[in-house]
Amino acid sequence: MTDITNPPGLRADHRALALSAMAALFWGSNFEATRIALDSLPPWSAAAGRFVIAALATLIWMALLEGPGLRALRRNWLAFAGLGLIGVTGFNAALFLGMKTSSPVTGALIMATTPLSTNLIEALLSRRLPSARMVSGMGVGLVGVALTVGAFSGTRFGAGDILIFAGSLCWAFYTVGCRRWVREASALETSAWTMLFGAVVLVLAACLLEAPLSAFALASPAGWGATLWMALAGSTLAFAFWQVGIRVRGPGATSVLFNLVPVAALLIATGLGRMPQPSQLLGVAIAISGVIWASRGVRR
Repeated sequence: MTDITNPPGLRADHRALALSAMAALFWGSNFEATRIALDSLPPWSAAAGRFVIAALATLIWMALLEGPGLRALRRNWLAFAGLGLIGVTGFNAALFLGMKTSSPVTGALIMATTPLSTNLIEALLSRRLPSARMVSGMGVGLVGVALTVGAFSGTRFGAGDILIFAGSLCWAFYTVGCRRWVREASALETSAWTMLFGAVVLVLAACLLEAPLSAFALASPAGWGATLWMALAGSTLAFAFWQVGIRVRGPGATSVLFNLVPVAALLIATGLGRMPQPSQLLGVAIAISGVIWASRGVRR
């Protein structure tokens, strides 16, 4: 059986770049899916449902392709638990709760600071600075993202913005931690076990704060569909693809592609009939240029 995270015939670096970009595109679709899910589901229940489905799907995928992954779990259980708490529970709780009061425009802009946070954290832990080309590329990409989400047209910050920024920091730590603290585990093993640990905490929180079973029983078909999309494409595939990028290209180089998330969100909105402004199209071009420039200045 062929592992779709490792397609034959491509150089490892190019493959990892393509898969990381696909992960960012899937996460970009999550903004619209989150909006739809929250129309009929409370935030903790939506986040818990997403990752229960995602964790089960990833565990089955791992078992079919690589085996049960118990050796990696025994070797890294503490790292998996900590990273699941940070990158799954922390990030998604902050995103779902923040999106209740923040606008998608502002939330996307805040999430676009994640590459900068990731590279700064990695630089501090490694006691070295990222390359000047990467820093300049991230800066260019951030300007493009700001244009894309309309930040220069008077966007105001809402009450959930601090939560979303905390979530972006959680994802930055997760990206760095998967490379630094996980030993001898595949991309699928890291995704599966961190998802499982994070999903357990989300389910406990949902049961304490809400009534998730009743919420899903009353959820609309659109809410169920959005949750399934976020679970399978925006979690199972996206997490595994992102892990390939981290393992092959490093956390700093991979995090640059996170700038594509709000760009993907804009393209999806366009496909749904919300046509972009000329400044947003210019922002898309600048953001992609920044990603390409920074990716060519990677220190591994």
